[in-house]
Amino acid sequence: MNGAIEPMVGRYVHVDIGGEDHRIYFEESGAGIPLVCLHTAGSDARQWRHLLSDAELTRHFRIIAFDMPWHGKSNPPESWDGEEYRLTTARYTETILAFCRALKLEKPVVMGCSIGGRIVLNLAIEQPREFRALIGLEAADFQAPWYDTSWLNRPDVHGGEVCAALVSGLIAPQSPKGPRAETLWCYKQGGPGIFKGDLYFYRVDGDLRGRIEGIDTTACPLYLLTGEYDFSCTPEDTVRTAAAIKGAHVTTMAQLGHFPMSENPAQFRTYIAPILNQIRLDQIRKHSKSDSKSDKQGVTS
Repeated sequence: MNGAIEPMVGRYVHVDIGGEDHRIYFEESGAGIPLVCLHTAGSDARQWRHLLSDAELTRHFRIIAFDMPWHGKSNPPESWDGEEYRLTTARYTETILAFCRALKLEKPVVMGCSIGGRIVLNLAIEQPREFRALIGLEAADFQAPWYDTSWLNRPDVHGGEVCAALVSGLIAPQSPKGPRAETLWCYKQGGPGIFKGDLYFYRVDGDLRGRIEGIDTTACPLYLLTGEYDFSCTPEDTVRTAAAIKGAHVTTMAQLGHFPMSENPAQFRTYIAPILNQIRLDQIRKHSKSDSKSDKQGVTS
């Protein structure tokens, strides 16, 4: 690997969110169907680096992973005065839509994990026709909180270490040592109070109970995948959620926890590659039917 240069390219895009300019950092790799990846609470888009460097998948997909404002290399907006950060459903949804439109992405696939998986469900509720497909990792309409968020932003506690300690048990025991440590390192580097603010969405504002039943999977396919070792969003939570959504695809991933794309990328690939291939084949069939219909109309004319 000495001297090897990975294929992803990082850059910034200016995105209007709520009438204010945000300088958002993103990395991308590949060409083809746009696939936007959303990181977990309190972390950043480095979680997706293995997918971004996958030579086979990037032959057919333009994979894009961005840092949410306040996360990673995306700073808070210039107007921020230090007030408590709290992520809301409306703000999260607007950020994703604004990012996709800023990059002029045509019907992208969106895949999110944890809070990203929860917001994918809201995208399916509110904006299904904006997307080619939606993939929720560790996603459910609601989970009862099992943690005390008051520990996540205190002057007498190292916030990063507490955040990493909190989520460490969510990683499957089979996950390799290196990826495990890398997953937790991202948490140790998070901004003060950001994990806590993301969890406001996860535990309070993002409760989707009573709303998911209206999701139309004929307008946009929905895939839900959860690791068998996840006790934050359990497989039972995801199965319960999928049962309320006609046409939703649900999978429990063996030997994986709450961070499948970063804690054990090789194992995660065995689950996500077939789904992405299915999305690609569906796109080919759709174009083929459209071309066939156009040819018949031409003959009739």
